[in-house]
Amino acid sequence: MAYQTPITVREAVDAIWTNDYVLPAIQREFVWKPEQICRLFDSLMQGFPVGSFLFWKIEKETSTKFTFYGFVRDYHERDRPHCPPLGNPPEGSVTAVLDGQQRLTALNIGLRGSLAHKEPYKRWNNPDAFPRTRLYLDLGHSSISEDRNLAYRFEFLTDERAKSPRDNETWFLVSDVYAMKDPYAVIKYLSANNLAGNETAVGKLSQLQKVVHTDPVVSFYQEKNQDIEKVLNIFIRTNSGGTILSYSDLLLSIASSQWKNRDARQEIHNLVDELNKIRDGFDFSKDFVLKAGLMIADIGSVGFKVTNFNRDNMKTLEQQWDRISSGLKMTADLVGSFGLSRENIRADSALLPIAYYVSMRGLDWTYIASSAAADDRRAIKSWLIRSLLKSGIWGSGLDVLLTALRDVIAKHGQLRFPVTELEAEMRARGKSLVFADEEIDALVEVKYGNRELFGLMTILFPFVDTSVNQFHIDHVYPQTAFHANKLKKLEFSDALISELQIKKDQLPNLQLLSGIPNQEKSGSLPKFWLEKTYTSETDRADYVSRHGLAGCGDDMGLFLSFYDNRRLWLKQQLKLVLV
Repeated sequence: MAYQTPITVREAVDAIWTNDYVLPAIQREFVWKPEQICRLFDSLMQGFPVGSFLFWKIEKETSTKFTFYGFVRDYHERDRPHCPPLGNPPEGSVTAVLDGQQRLTALNIGLRGSLAHKEPYKRWNNPDAFPRTRLYLDLGHSSISEDRNLAYRFEFLTDERAKSPRDNETWFLVSDVYAMKDPYAVIKYLSANNLAGNETAVGKLSQLQKVVHTDPVVSFYQEKNQDIEKVLNIFIRTNSGGTILSYSDLLLSIASSQWKNRDARQEIHNLVDELNKIRDGFDFSKDFVLKAGLMIADIGSVGFKVTNFNRDNMKTLEQQWDRISSGLKMTADLVGSFGLSRENIRADSALLPIAYYVSMRGLDWTYIASSAAADDRRAIKSWLIRSLLKSGIWGSGLDVLLTALRDVIAKHGQLRFPVTELEAEMRARGKSLVFADEEIDALVEVKYGNRELFGLMTILFPFVDTSVNQFHIDHVYPQTAFHANKLKKLEFSDALISELQIKKDQLPNLQLLSGIPNQEKSGSLPKFWLEKTYTSETDRADYVSRHGLAGCGDDMGLFLSFYDNRRLWLKQQLKLVLV
């Protein structure tokens, strides 16, 4: 391994553009945040060292044996989060990046591409939740940021935002500097934009042009050994710093190097993307898929251990990939039919025994709608939600527990989901699904916004068909009725107002409503809404009985009485389903 003559940022990005610099399959995804990219550009502008890089010079004879990927340019958190695969094997030698992928990708995005991250509070399937942004430099910014110790103001902005400057902002699109190969191009731009007399703008843009085109700031070492085992060892050692490389990343690297007929990395990432788009969407990771593969393929102890990723096991994993993939998709669809999604599943590992059961029995999509399988689905749903509600089930000792549950299903799950046997095994390992009184007291006061809430309500109200309609969590007494000013007009004391505002978001004041009725209910008090929605007294009485809404009224003075009565009713219902 030898130190090489440093090159410019422009030369490095050009090599990415021509695929002379590539990523080996053992590399991970791009994980940097926008602020990390901005900090990298700020460091370059200030002349700070940004670390050395490690490249692997791969000769033609060796390069044809491996799969390579390109660098991300236009990153989209939902639609384009992965490095693009390079189809045809390279015709000659290539340079694979072993250390420095995140920094080089950041330069590529900043100088040639864009970022689209999800905005807060917008749904994942909302096309407007991922605005396209590009890197801009504020040429009018002159002060150092005290909170981040930055001398230059780089930000990712939408083009619309950049065209609407505030205060003294003067936004320059960083990718435009790529074409400014000499200082004359900088002068020409400044003159055309009436900035030639602005010393701050002249200094910043001149420095950016110099950093990109002139200064040899990309320092690197180059490895020429063609032995993949040695290179893999170098990769693992050099990637212990920077943005943390998880153990599963390393194991995925091993799988990628050992699969013969499929691209492990691409298969796993594609499956993760597919799974996360099923029903209302999930948040599964490659870790989840890798562990599911070990479980479904009956490999070892399902733990992330190097010994589980030996050549024979990886061959088994590759051979059974179609069964693993279809089993996981079926599991996601089944769990989605319970109304569960990324919003309310706090432990993905709880789905792994279900995935093993589904794959072992070879269940297909007809299972979800089959009336003959209704009891089996209810058993799965009850077991899953109870295991999610009970603290400590999917924490310590996870791999040992999953291996034991897999054995139970293999032995007793040929015709049904073996709830009794699974719970006996869990109980023997100190992970009982029986709830004590104090646990039920805590559950009956679960607050609005808690990830456990939706699952809890689906087993409290099993008649709600989440497989067909999308249900929302609704406040029985509407939130608007608890505004302090409204309650003060009713001459409620400050202490009572505080108590009401705490209890308004707890389970006794919550119900499940499908989307349209929830919108129609809006700010109506419960008695008015019930009379409007259920004009038949019989239908209204049935709804009140099934949802435990006895005593709900048309004024806030009745709320505490209603709350206490429904809390008692809910506690009795919970004892029936949890004890």
